[in-house]
Amino acid sequence: MIVTIDGVAASGKSSVASGVARALGIPYVSSGLLYRAATQLGREAGVRLGDAAALLTHLRARPLRLEALPEGNRVWQGERDLTDELHSSQVDAGVSVVAALPEVRAWVDDQLRALPAPFVAEGRDMGTNVFPQARAKFYLTASARVRAERRSQERPEDVDAVEAALIERDRRDAGQSAPAPDAHVIDTGPLTLEGVIETILQVLPTPTA
Repeated sequence: MIVTIDGVAASGKSSVASGVARALGIPYVSSGLLYRAATQLGREAGVRLGDAAALLTHLRARPLRLEALPEGNRVWQGERDLTDELHSSQVDAGVSVVAALPEVRAWVDDQLRALPAPFVAEGRDMGTNVFPQARAKFYLTASARVRAERRSQERPEDVDAVEAALIERDRRDAGQSAPAPDAHVIDTGPLTLEGVIETILQVLPTPTA
């Protein structure tokens, strides 16, 4: 079984995917961490983020490994754990540029498709492009204000500034983020994290042995 959870930035995809995966006893996969890792490594190397060829050359010379666990994903480059470096305003500002590059998207998709099922996959186009064969697909959304208020609780940043950045991020991500025709769309605004997870679990097909 593959479950896909797509959605707009800061809609709670990672937390929801982790909760669903724990309930099912299977790993969850965060595609966004790979894009964030590519962005961070490109920034460190001084690679122009819009230069797909240079970025991929750099990434292939220093392979990344996504460790998919129910409680949370980690991204490794050799013995270096990059995970805690990947949620910063600097990475936020560049990741849409990287994620819009078809060559980089193909590279990430290859990493994800090589992973053994079952798992819960979260991202922007898991249900539409990467795993169109998934048995259950979900798309999370919420207003920019709600998402900004949630994110400001995680980072010491001004809510208005975060909201403006999310609106711009939504604009840049529009080409990659859209619900699959057969996806269940969930507005997470009025729901708690547990409420979203329970909504998804109620819709999921019963696993077979």
